Amino acid sequence: MAHRPREPLARRVFKGVLFLELAAVFGVYGLYHAMNSSRDFRSKMDRRLPSVLELYYKSNEWAGVYGIRETDREAWSAKTE
Repeated sequence: MAHRPREPLARRVFKGVLFLELAAVFGVYGLYHAMNSSRDFRSKMDRRLPSVLELYYKSNEWAGVYGIRETDREAWSAKTE
């Protein structure tokens, strides 16, 4: 029976870091998709994590998509009145 040598520590660390990076990318994409498709979710993010919502608005403005912040504020103010 051939004995398989253990993987070097650097390779295992690299694989772990790569896995964490991919999980983070997919998690951020899922969060962006949820915020991009639901005003109610953006309202929840405004109450719980306003800095994340601000980052969402800034990234859209940087990409040339303007007016989301204003339409959200109008809709939320109309809902409370």
